[in-house]
Amino acid sequence: MGRGPKEVRTYLLDELVVVRLQGVLTAAERRLVSTLPAEKGRDLLKQVRTQLIETARSVLEPTIEEIMGLAVVSMHHDISTATGEEIILFTMAGTTLTREKGVRAS
Repeated sequence: MGRGPKEVRTYLLDELVVVRLQGVLTAAERRLVSTLPAEKGRDLLKQVRTQLIETARSVLEPTIEEIMGLAVVSMHHDISTATGEEIILFTMAGTTLTREKGVRAS
């Protein structure tokens, strides 16, 4: 999309890896959402973002598997056009371990 999120946080919860991205909407996306009827703009933006995530799935899943040392079972995604927050949830094939920042699973 030409720019990254303003903030990224990752949470490990049992077999879940939750990635929370804040400030992800571009100026063009904000304008699109504000100029179209609310439901139409929201739905169109969600469709485009979902397609982008699905296209990136072949890179995202192996990256998470390498970091976590566990297989990804499923991936889920949603974005809020109101807050500009995006959530990507990975369900892992095992329980995640709490680790210090910057430490990768072997």
